[in-house]
Amino acid sequence: MGMTVTEKILAAHADKKSVEPGEIIEARIDLALANDITAPLSLEEFEKVGAKGVFDPEKVVFVLDHFTPNKDILSAGNCKKIREFSKQYGITHCYEGGNCGIEHVLLPEEGLVVAGDLVIGADSHTCTYGALGAFSTGMGSTDVTYGMVTGHIWLKVPESIKFHCTGTWQKWATGKDLVLYIIGMIGVDGALYAAMEFDGEAISALSMDSRFAIANMAIEAGAKNGIFKVDDKTIAYMKERQKKPYTIYESDPDARYQHIHEINVSTIGLKVACPSLPSNVKDAVELKGIDIDQVVIGSCTNGRIEDFEMAAGILKGKKVASSTRTIIIPATPKIYKEALMRGYFEIFLDAGCIISPPTCGPCLGGHMGILAKGERAVATTNRNFIGRMGHPESEVYLAGPAVAAATAIKGSIAHPEEVL
Repeated sequence: MGMTVTEKILAAHADKKSVEPGEIIEARIDLALANDITAPLSLEEFEKVGAKGVFDPEKVVFVLDHFTPNKDILSAGNCKKIREFSKQYGITHCYEGGNCGIEHVLLPEEGLVVAGDLVIGADSHTCTYGALGAFSTGMGSTDVTYGMVTGHIWLKVPESIKFHCTGTWQKWATGKDLVLYIIGMIGVDGALYAAMEFDGEAISALSMDSRFAIANMAIEAGAKNGIFKVDDKTIAYMKERQKKPYTIYESDPDARYQHIHEINVSTIGLKVACPSLPSNVKDAVELKGIDIDQVVIGSCTNGRIEDFEMAAGILKGKKVASSTRTIIIPATPKIYKEALMRGYFEIFLDAGCIISPPTCGPCLGGHMGILAKGERAVATTNRNFIGRMGHPESEVYLAGPAVAAATAIKGSIAHPEEVL
């Protein structure tokens, strides 16, 4: 019996010829990641166990992206603790300030993750790197501490679920619409502790930006990881950025899957996840007329250049509704600069948008766009749980950049065709 791409990566890192779903393995890691919220917890555990150092200063990464620039005294203290630890133990990759972006966009951009890697992170959206053909998954801070110190982690090999996608994409539709459709179809526990594997002609047609968005939200279906086949687009992306060699794994023709879903993307229009679950998905046209107080275009899901290109194309020459504050958050300094050079910032500013430095910010109700009681937001982020972006009685609708930009202009949930 053959193996899936996920199983092959795990077998290689466990120094085994093969692994099976449900098997417990101890595997070598290529990277351990934490941020300014989760790293302080890891560092506390580091001190408790009396560790003398990390397994490899080149393979431990800290990204201070959630509450920076520091929003309060507590976040300032956390960042100081991480800076001091990084200096003491010679951590090569500690990102803060002007070189810092949202972690799950920054690491691939910096070439720190490549195909065939095994990456763990103290953040649930670490699954993003599966777009590169890597096995990446989120873990608790204590588990990540173990990985930081030993260079190994124990894992249960997940079952795999394949999503074979065919057909032609509708105008404006992106990977965000596909992943919302899938989560709406299978539910927030539909891929519980499984590997979500994506392939087919429709996936091949997607940009890397869209693939990252899909992999990013695998966790919203309960998955252990999301993963894509490495193709020419993946290789081109990595060759431009990589700082280390990559290894390409492919699923065998006779690999076992828990389930195979056949999806024709031609039928998938622009989707919106309504409060308060990512699985509460409807077509954008069904939600017309729902007034919106805030629009956020950014995050580790949709804060890439493709997202701002689409938003700028819709917002050009228009104004956002006076009742709808609109926040633009480029995910990294490089994306910020690219958007600036392309003239998108002028379009956004002329439209009445707010441009934020790279940060997770409002996505987790951190800062830079907190919702008051009774307010509603449309966001290109990944979660819309109760209180996710602020007050427990606020509401978040998840959408792609096209619906978000159209909504900003209209002041209520809108399809882009309504404003163009």
